Amino acid sequence: MRKISKIEPKLPVIQARKKVAAYARVSRDTERLMHSVSAQVSYYSALIQKNPEWEYAGVYADMGISGTDTSKRGEFLRLLADCEEGKIDIILTKSISRFARNTVDLLETVRHLKNLGIEVQFEKENIHSLSEDGELMLTLLASFAQEESRSISENVKWGVRKRFQSGEIGAANKHILGYCYDDELRKYVIIPEEAESVCWMFQMYIDGVSLREIAGSMNRAGIRTTLGNDFQEASVRQLIFNEVYAGDIRRQKCYMANPITKTKVKNCGELPQYYMADCHEAIIDRETYAKVQAEMERRAGLVNPTYPFTGKIKCGICGQNFTRRKGTTKGKNTLAGSAGRKRKSG
Repeated sequence: MRKISKIEPKLPVIQARKKVAAYARVSRDTERLMHSVSAQVSYYSALIQKNPEWEYAGVYADMGISGTDTSKRGEFLRLLADCEEGKIDIILTKSISRFARNTVDLLETVRHLKNLGIEVQFEKENIHSLSEDGELMLTLLASFAQEESRSISENVKWGVRKRFQSGEIGAANKHILGYCYDDELRKYVIIPEEAESVCWMFQMYIDGVSLREIAGSMNRAGIRTTLGNDFQEASVRQLIFNEVYAGDIRRQKCYMANPITKTKVKNCGELPQYYMADCHEAIIDRETYAKVQAEMERRAGLVNPTYPFTGKIKCGICGQNFTRRKGTTKGKNTLAGSAGRKRKSG
């Protein structure tokens, strides 16, 4: 006897579509690069939407922002936030350098996304982060991208120093109290009403008024910084010490120690400085400026006075110099070396 069995129909399993987004970035805010970003947005929008297995999740684009620091890229951070909320399964990007030029940030981000089950596809290098050799290739190529960024930074610095040497000045600050920078004339031009405030400030300093008192006088007179803030002791010090008011400019007072972290440090002799005299009309004449310099030295001497034994007596434990300290004991003034009260270190 025949045995008949019923074969139930099987419904086709519809695979859930992957939610796909793209990320684009340019480091400089120029018309040509803005066009490049627009082209990338259009390209990825069309690419994602024409794939029947993908669901369009948007294109995120940062413009005019360096790739060495992810914390300053608003769209990149929004992309990561959407990933954590489960809105994205795959991220498309043009290349490793567009995603990040900092090797550490790149690997940390890709690993974090990998833990969330999200894949990053780098089009130029043809790397998928969830593949077996994906992280190895990313590590190698990201290192090249980081070194490329460092090399570009060094080339830019070299060009800037060459312009310093040739006397091409330019200006980092387009507006400081008393001056605005004229791009056509390529020099600072005096703002008369602000110049009066500068002269008053310098005269107070020559007359022995403290920096804190100068700041208070400026604020009470209704004078504000170029940013519209109240004057503080530090802001007055910065202006009083600025040679720009004598018509000169000193270049490379600071420099970028690390092109990846963008850390700026004061130039204490590590790199050459360039002093350019008579670059523009002075607000403070040379005689007044010389008096200010002399007053600076006089006040510095009061803060750190020298004595016959200064620098000659050293601690036998830490090797630091003994310092003269003034204190009070039962209403009487006493003098004591650092070892008599507390050693500087050690």
